[in-house]
Amino acid sequence: MKKKIPQWGWQAIVLIAVLYGTALLPACNKHSTNLTENENIGEDAGPLVGVDATAGFGNGVNLQPSYYNGGNPNFGWSLMKQQTKIKTVRIEIEPGYVTQAKSWISQARSNGYAVIATYHKASVLGSDNAAELTAAANWWVANYANLASAGSFTINLMNEWGSHNLSANAYASAYNNAISIVRRVYSGAIIIDLSGWGQETAIAAAAAKGTNGTKITDGNYILSAHIYPGSWNGGKGRYVNTSDIDDLASSGRPCMIGEFGNSGGSGADWSAIVDKARSKGWTVLAWCWNGDGGSMNMVTPSWATNGSATSFSLSSYFSVAYAKL
Repeated sequence: MKKKIPQWGWQAIVLIAVLYGTALLPACNKHSTNLTENENIGEDAGPLVGVDATAGFGNGVNLQPSYYNGGNPNFGWSLMKQQTKIKTVRIEIEPGYVTQAKSWISQARSNGYAVIATYHKASVLGSDNAAELTAAANWWVANYANLASAGSFTINLMNEWGSHNLSANAYASAYNNAISIVRRVYSGAIIIDLSGWGQETAIAAAAAKGTNGTKITDGNYILSAHIYPGSWNGGKGRYVNTSDIDDLASSGRPCMIGEFGNSGGSGADWSAIVDKARSKGWTVLAWCWNGDGGSMNMVTPSWATNGSATSFSLSSYFSVAYAKL
């Protein structure tokens, strides 16, 4: 697979564009709403298909196009638009694919989707090296204006930075620095993945609250968890379970499930965890519409098997992921 989960062998190699008057995602421990037009996410995005302006991001899917057909695969937008629960696409961008990413964003926006754009450097997933997170921030400074000229999107600062061993203070300190860099060019909400490949809920909550001393100080960020069968909570020495959604909720920050799927290890009830997140009104994004190197592609053929395909149909995995939206 190009991606996936925890450190013991499953590690991979591999919002909203704002609506007019869209509100922030609900705080982690709340179900929805009553948010004002002054709490916008990102920049003016224009009309989006089917997005509820009172609930922040709509649910949706991930896309990982960098590795296929020179970064120019066919996305199958017409088929995606028939799946009306899909409101948002999260697009993972390898740092050398800026030109292609500009096209991906333009395509997604022109098809009516809210876009989350994610810096994704496959070789450093799970790294605790703060220099890698700083490099991601500087990449956004260098490329945000160019990418945003293709259409509005929300920045996901870096995909899956930080291992299961990263402390809450180190996590908060590194993100304080990185966020301050991105703020030179971007004032919208910034999505930050939990450490431990998106799984360390208690660490993220502690960093958000400053429980251990260092607090993430920016006022406009969203915590994003990644949930799979192998999801591991290193801070508690066990697999992730539904109580970890409550832990993350205690941060008081807007939260979401930035990725979820049914492959990659065993031990965590990924389905129940996603359901728990949805019960709190969080946005959930399926892994993935296309671009997984293994079995988690919602359409067939996968880009991994035919990167130049121009016609797609729904895969057997589609119903598993789509049911959670």
